[in-house]
Amino acid sequence: MAPSVAIVEDDPGLRQVLSRGLREEGFEVPVCVSTGADLLRRIDDSTPEVFIVDIGLPDVDGRDLCLAMRSRGVQAPVLFLTARGGITDRLAGFHSGADDYLPKPFHFDELVLRLRALLRRGGAPRPAPVGLHLDPAAHTLRHEDRAIALTPTEFRILATLLARRGEVVRRHSLINAAWPPGAMVHDNTLDAYIVRLRRKLTDIGQAGLLTTVRGVGYSIT
Repeated sequence: MAPSVAIVEDDPGLRQVLSRGLREEGFEVPVCVSTGADLLRRIDDSTPEVFIVDIGLPDVDGRDLCLAMRSRGVQAPVLFLTARGGITDRLAGFHSGADDYLPKPFHFDELVLRLRALLRRGGAPRPAPVGLHLDPAAHTLRHEDRAIALTPTEFRILATLLARRGEVVRRHSLINAAWPPGAMVHDNTLDAYIVRLRRKLTDIGQAGLLTTVRGVGYSIT
């Protein structure tokens, strides 16, 4: 069976080139969209084996999109294909859950080789808490018919915890995911955000979901 790849790229010309070229290389392209919202709607039905994601999407930062995917239990490899090639951008991309990073302009043959390498690693799905949905464009958390607004930092902390449900996520991992690389973040700053997230989870009927493991970090159960 041909490997399947999803493309999220807002440039229509590049999107067409990628789709046609990957099909010629033996890939299936069941998802080829221009926005993060379109992708999240499509992966509810089927999850491709690997994703190509542009960071500068019109509706959402691709890194927040990756976090939202991970929070839903999607563990398929993600390759960021973007013009933002600086070291700070690369670090932020990997901290958001990406598996590879290819700056534009790029060679198509290299992209194919990177995709095949990612497919060899694969990724097993992990369940996300039932009924919790993060919207990376609006930065909201929904549970049943209730929605609550999150700041971008709250969104990234919560998405990282949801993506690793059942694990204890160390404090430095949360800081790396939620703040720009190199940012000076004090322990009490992270603690304050955790307090705010607990309050918001309580507001939507999810009290007790977020637990503290003293001296280590935090966990979503």
